[in-house]
Amino acid sequence: MSSDDVSEAQAPGTTLVSDGPVRWERACLLTDLFPERGAAALFGDVQVALFRLAEDPADPVQAGQVYAVQNLDPFSGAHVMSRGIVGTRAGVPTVAAPVYKQVFSLLTGECLVAADKTPKGDLPADLVTYPVEIRDGVVHVGLP
Repeated sequence: MSSDDVSEAQAPGTTLVSDGPVRWERACLLTDLFPERGAAALFGDVQVALFRLAEDPADPVQAGQVYAVQNLDPFSGAHVMSRGIVGTRAGVPTVAAPVYKQVFSLLTGECLVAADKTPKGDLPADLVTYPVEIRDGVVHVGLP
């Protein structure tokens, strides 16, 4: 998806943990997000990590897609997921946590590789994911 696209887009498969109503918040311009690098956004007391995939003519479904997950790394307890390494596992876009290197699906937030660690305290191993829409080149995140 290019920044010139004006159609609405939602990251396929993204889910919100809460089943309640969604409040759409403007995060940034699509052009502010560098492909394959994360950025953090703060909405009140909610920290979100945003990831834009690289443009890939071989995979037009995922190319340029933007995903949003919680910025809190459940294994280190630090708000650092936006500093994670973007990759793929079996065609699924992923992010590896920067501290202990757990790998999470950007589609579902599922922890795919725990790296012999357990989450800190009573934190769940999976990440919260948030729906994303691109409207007129602006990234919007759906919050509960």
